[in-house]
Amino acid sequence: MRLYTAKDYNDLSRKAANLLSAQIIMKPWCVLGLATGSTPIGTYDQLVEWYRKGDLDFSEVTTVNLDEYKGLPADNDQSYHYFMHKHLFDRVNIKEGNTYLPDGMEEDPEKECSRYARLINRLGGVDMQLLGLGHNGHIGFNEPDEAFEKEVHCVDLQERTIEANKRFFASADDVPKQAYTMGIKTIMQARKIVVIVSGEEKAEIVKKAFWGPVTPKIPASILQMHNDVTLVADEAALSLIG
Repeated sequence: MRLYTAKDYNDLSRKAANLLSAQIIMKPWCVLGLATGSTPIGTYDQLVEWYRKGDLDFSEVTTVNLDEYKGLPADNDQSYHYFMHKHLFDRVNIKEGNTYLPDGMEEDPEKECSRYARLINRLGGVDMQLLGLGHNGHIGFNEPDEAFEKEVHCVDLQERTIEANKRFFASADDVPKQAYTMGIKTIMQARKIVVIVSGEEKAEIVKKAFWGPVTPKIPASILQMHNDVTLVADEAALSLIG
């Protein structure tokens, strides 16, 4: 694992955007795996800035997102489809037909999970996967469990995840209780993985995930087994690392 230490969130965002932009420049037709949440927003803003300066071209890039809430239509302002268009897709020259997310409105989990897994396989897999890190060690919506979930699957969200997300909704009752997500095996098949983590409140889980034992109780710990992982974290998130 490579570790890049950032001074603060803005520095972290630049460093992560550097890695993604290098991938795009080296392979303009690359497949990027993208994440949502508050942490990647700065990274996307930096990519947009470089695009506007003429330094980046997204015209051949394909993207596949990690996850999507089950039961939220794409035009709901809390859907990940909406998030990606707001923070990246509508601000660069990526083709609409080259951006893929799970279909949150598909009620048949088996059908949707199979469709999305086949899609990723048809695209030739992910060249670089961007990940955030949940407070409980989840990546995507792969929650702590007794075993590592393998393929794309439908997950019941844990109370802590629902609690963390309720600030985005009118009430906790409005937070979806399920989501479609890439599984651990799907994530681990990406050729390169970039994990971005910010803030002192993530320091304990960073230590457990990357310097502790590999266990499905901390899903992100499996990333220690990948041969090309880069952790980009600010000093606050690394404050417990000696």
